[in-house]
Amino acid sequence: MTHDEREAKNLLSLGFGQGSKVEHIKIESEYLRGQIAEELQADTTHFSEAQIQLLKFHGSYQQEDRDARQSRKAEGNEKAYQFMVRSRIPGGILTAEQYLVEDELASRYGNGTLRITTRQSFQLHGILKGDLHATIHAINESLLSTLSACGDVNRNVMACPAPVDSPHSHTHAHIQQIAHQLAMHLAPRSNAYHEIWIDGEKVQTVEEPETVEPIYGPTYLPRKFKIGVAFPDDNCIDIYTQDVGLLANVQDDVLVGFTVLIGGGMGSTHGKKETFPRLAEPLCDVSLEQVIPVVETIVTVQRDYGDRQNRKHARMKYVVEERGIEWFRSQVEERLGYRLQDPHPVQVSAVHDHLGWHQQSDGCWFLGLHVENGRLKDGTTLRLRSGLRHAIEQFRPGIRLTAQQNILLTDLDEAQRQPLTDLLQSYGISTAPEAAGAYRFAMACPAMPTCGLALAEAERVLPSLMQEIETELGKLGLAGEPLSVRMTGCPNGCARPYMGDIGLVGRTKDVYNIYVGGDWANTRLNILYAPSVHFTKLTATIRPLLLLWRDERHEQESFGDFCYRLGIEELRARVEQEEVAAD
Repeated sequence: MTHDEREAKNLLSLGFGQGSKVEHIKIESEYLRGQIAEELQADTTHFSEAQIQLLKFHGSYQQEDRDARQSRKAEGNEKAYQFMVRSRIPGGILTAEQYLVEDELASRYGNGTLRITTRQSFQLHGILKGDLHATIHAINESLLSTLSACGDVNRNVMACPAPVDSPHSHTHAHIQQIAHQLAMHLAPRSNAYHEIWIDGEKVQTVEEPETVEPIYGPTYLPRKFKIGVAFPDDNCIDIYTQDVGLLANVQDDVLVGFTVLIGGGMGSTHGKKETFPRLAEPLCDVSLEQVIPVVETIVTVQRDYGDRQNRKHARMKYVVEERGIEWFRSQVEERLGYRLQDPHPVQVSAVHDHLGWHQQSDGCWFLGLHVENGRLKDGTTLRLRSGLRHAIEQFRPGIRLTAQQNILLTDLDEAQRQPLTDLLQSYGISTAPEAAGAYRFAMACPAMPTCGLALAEAERVLPSLMQEIETELGKLGLAGEPLSVRMTGCPNGCARPYMGDIGLVGRTKDVYNIYVGGDWANTRLNILYAPSVHFTKLTATIRPLLLLWRDERHEQESFGDFCYRLGIEELRARVEQEEVAAD
């Protein structure tokens, strides 16, 4: 037994939260190995409960086709098991060749679609157990990885994906490099991933090392951990929703350091007041040299003080909320051995979606394309997946995935712009940002039929809802007004629904809570306006608010700012007055 294992067992035996079931699974897994390799070889359609938990660290979730649940149960058949595989793509940056590998795997093993996540990575859905090894192995052969894309570790590190956006033309590449360095530094060190998915052989050593996981230890983290890097004038990765947010400090077009924000997170549980969404708050300023050691130290504080009894209360935001920012800072300083610099005042002022054509600092161009809910698929008139594959095969651009689930094609010559535009249009793909209409600033989580946590639909119903909202905007003379709408099938917050103008959170089948009042720069949580609204009444519930906004807003006032200014109680009272008057 290594030092790490002895330490972990001692902590649990001494009442270190006693440890949830998942904590014991991690400790007993021999650093994420468990019985994954053995069960992969078994002629079964699914894994045991312990291996399901461990698979997350390797980048995969065991799921089922929930659409088939009732019919299969009635027929006496087992669930229609399938797997989601998520790649780790720091900053959302990959090559044309890597994109084409993911696309090919979606056809060979998946359900024929690719999905861009809200954390700038790819998910493959519908993979069967017998194809899981081949899928993950192929992703690694392309020099991508699925390691720590899920699980109780640091997940995909986000960063502004645009190759240029004045006045930061020389700093975007720098923050993307830092995002990659953080992702690699905080990745698990265990050889388990390599053994299971790459060469199939356990690494034999003469003597077990004393410390296999120098950052995480054998219990890893109490829950998932998220990091993002942003600019004050382009919060395109929702920095306040991160466990650790790094807000760039740029002086004379040179990146000199960051303001570190900590304690953000979106997840909550209906009916559990001890769980709630929370925005990150400033901890300190750091130089470029301090970034990695300071972030690593923050991770270790969460490792040691995060709740290991109750997984719903295990995120770092609760440690920061309950112990306070000063306590947390003292812990970080004690471990570092020096005092941190106070954070300077920060003001996040804007968000850019980077859609359309933009020139890069090197004279090349990039094109941002809208992807509805991040789902790359072919329809009758819009053949998005086929068109993108053809374009990427022919033009070989760089690929960037955005936090709004869109895609950027980069490093294109001037001479390629018109031929690329023509090719895309032949597949029904518009290069104009406004072509997305009201859907431009909307996004949803996958929810049903795959996610086991989903209480209601999201991805499959948001398009029809947005069509209704767009129609209402037109009737009210608000066509073309920007409106951010975020929808999730449960309160875990994968599409960050507690930010932006309107948040829709699944409460139960076809029933949602409506939140309003976030700001456009995503620095303020929205507020519950109407609980438990049936899907068929969502537009009718939102319409009176749009009418008030049209008639009483200040100049250039966003819908979220208007709702926040009036306040929830005033909004409810005004709508009720209008309804009484109408009767």
